[in-house]
Amino acid sequence: MRKTAKAAIFTLLLASTASAHDNHTHSRTDLAYAAGYKAQFICSGLFNGGKSLDDIEKDELTGIYDRIADIVPDLEAQIDYGKREVRVRFAEDAPPRIALWNDRTGCTAMPIGFGGIKGFPEPQARVFPTKSWPMGDIGAEAASTDQSPAMQAVAASAFREGDNPAGTNAYGGKTSAILVLKGEKIIVESYKPGHGKHTAQRTWSIAKSLAGTFAGNQVLQGLAAPEDPLALEQFQSFGDPRAGITLDNAMRMASGLVSDTAGNRTDPIYMGGASVKQRTTSWPILFQPGTRFRYANNDTLLAVQHLMANDVNFDPRDLLDRLGMRHTYVETDWQGTPILSSQVWTTSRDLARLGLLYLNDGMWPYGEDGPQRLLPEDWLEYVSTPSGPQPDGDVGYGATFWLMNNVEGVPADTIGAFGNRGQYLIIIPSMDIVIVRRGYDTRTDRFNLTAFTRDLVAIANDG
Repeated sequence: MRKTAKAAIFTLLLASTASAHDNHTHSRTDLAYAAGYKAQFICSGLFNGGKSLDDIEKDELTGIYDRIADIVPDLEAQIDYGKREVRVRFAEDAPPRIALWNDRTGCTAMPIGFGGIKGFPEPQARVFPTKSWPMGDIGAEAASTDQSPAMQAVAASAFREGDNPAGTNAYGGKTSAILVLKGEKIIVESYKPGHGKHTAQRTWSIAKSLAGTFAGNQVLQGLAAPEDPLALEQFQSFGDPRAGITLDNAMRMASGLVSDTAGNRTDPIYMGGASVKQRTTSWPILFQPGTRFRYANNDTLLAVQHLMANDVNFDPRDLLDRLGMRHTYVETDWQGTPILSSQVWTTSRDLARLGLLYLNDGMWPYGEDGPQRLLPEDWLEYVSTPSGPQPDGDVGYGATFWLMNNVEGVPADTIGAFGNRGQYLIIIPSMDIVIVRRGYDTRTDRFNLTAFTRDLVAIANDG
């Protein structure tokens, strides 16, 4: 996608102060964000996720950020199924917000007034080769005879009966999928109505652990090392203290950079069409790198830019295809930088494949060319080891993975990739188990991951 002076309209429009909308007064920024959010999620839900528009409106466009929640329902979306394009207008005197799909990276949110696209082919559906599990789906259900009735009962209790919005379940939240692997076998797999094995949802922050996996693959190739300073041009001016931030600091949420909100939500990137480079490299140092834990999207996005600087041909699809994760879309900003802090869409089976890579300690024995090492021998130990500052509470943080090493009833080697709205990938190497839970939780109705994991572990131990 080419840069254009017209993209400057984006900054001018978002700087405007207010606009009337359906008898409410909202800032023009929030109107633009709401339109961008709606365009992006409809585009991704339809063309990455394979969902119905009704399910997208019911699940993806509810329970969202307060600043846009009451704006989104009133904005009209125009969907071009042929071009795989979604447009949402937010003001009469401004161009619409636009999200465009391609078969490699999914949907891209464009800045307001962008000047067009150069070199993109006509959108084509992604091809999914017919292969045996875990590289494909053939035989994936063959473990059904090995499924534990007790585990099945626990999984069933995580769903609301008939997907009833007013219903309750044993663990809270709004579960859309549960999948459990024992070794390479799927021993539990359940979905809410309207979802199935090829339904992709947004990972939210599970993407951060995927970013850490790409980092491990670069370390294996000798292209990166955790102790390397971030190779970002914006940090290299003489005397800039940010030059001391390492890849390890960024992977451990310990960059020391200013983070203006909890999680540093990066709304301009997620909803505003801003580029990753434009937003993430502008923050000053607040703490000495490595001395404070501050969960921030920016740290992961800076780590990804480091990977791109190491390898000009960096393409997440290369590793994903080798893992059989062909239903996964790593979305990018309009300048082509992967938004690996949150904006990945994938299926439960693809997340199970990622977990299986870690159960195999970075080896992948299932490829056509035989067993291959895709992560360094000590990478599982590295991402599982706390170092330096830690978050408050029972759950710790390693390097792009959460640590459940202090959770009663759960093995100490348990690690997890956690994402907003109840996205969870739990890996328990000592038990050879992977647990995937997907959902559409809200701040007032959250899934009790600890209780759910503990219950499955107890059954596995009894069995």
